[in-house]
This record gives sequence, C-alpha cells and structure tokens, in this order.
Amino acid sequence: MPRDPKKKPITVDQKRYSEIVRDLAPKPLYLKNALLAFVTGGLVCMIGQFFTDLYRITLNISPKEAGNPAVATMIFIGALLTGLGIFDKLARYAGAGLAVPVTGFANSVVSSALEFKREGLIFGVGGKMFLLAGSVITFGVVTAFFIGLIYALFIL
Repeated sequence: MPRDPKKKPITVDQKRYSEIVRDLAPKPLYLKNALLAFVTGGLVCMIGQFFTDLYRITLNISPKEAGNPAVATMIFIGALLTGLGIFDKLARYAGAGLAVPVTGFANSVVSSALEFKREGLIFGVGGKMFLLAGSVITFGVVTAFFIGLIYALFIL
C-alpha cells in the first residue's frame, strides 16, 4: 500500500511511546464484563416483567396489552435515571446489560437532549434529541416495513 504523502512518518520515539502505552494499558476483563452484562440485562428484563405483571393484574388486561405500559415505564425509568446522572454510573459496571434494552434507548435520547440544552429548547433539545437514537428509529422502522411486507406477501 503506498504511503500517504500528507502523513508524516512515525518516528522511533512515537513507536516506543505507542508500545509503552499498549503494554501499560489495562486489559479488558471479557468474561467479567460479559457476566455483568448478562446479569444486569436479566435484571432489567425481570423488572420489565414485574411491570408487565403489575399492569396485567391491576388493569385487568391481557399480557400482550400490558406490555405497552410496561415498556413505557421502563423508558421513563431509563430517562429519569439519565436525567439524575445515575444511569451512566450504573452503565459503567453493567455495560451492554443496560445499553441494549429499551433503557439504553431512553438514555441515548435524554443524554443527547441534556448535552444540547444550553442551545435552547427548539434548536438544542428538540433538534438534537434524536442525534444518537435517530438511526435506530429509522432503521427499525424500515426493517419493520420490509419484514411486514415479506410477511404479507408470502405468509398470509
């Protein structure tokens, strides 16, 4: 591969520094991180199931119908914890266990809104709120459309 003429060549000191940084950087604990993500993700699911059962019993509705207010509650809890600054502290330990479920979606929306609140309600919060979550929403809707189309054409 030809060398980029705009880039300066790496000096011996830079190479040595990179090697020292690589050697001294802490190695990730993959098994511990995976177990923490698994346990906290399961805990999030248990809390979601608790709310599903709570709404099913108190509102006397089917489990399928109880899922909607349960998801809304989980989104609210994720957004509230983000606003209070607690979510990021929990996510430092839980990793993907909190980031992947719907609570992570709420965190991405609220954290973007909080980051740009100084730019105003319209251009800051409203305009930047879905900066991180917009792509998830877009591709989720597009994927759901195509799966629905395939289902309607070939299964029904």
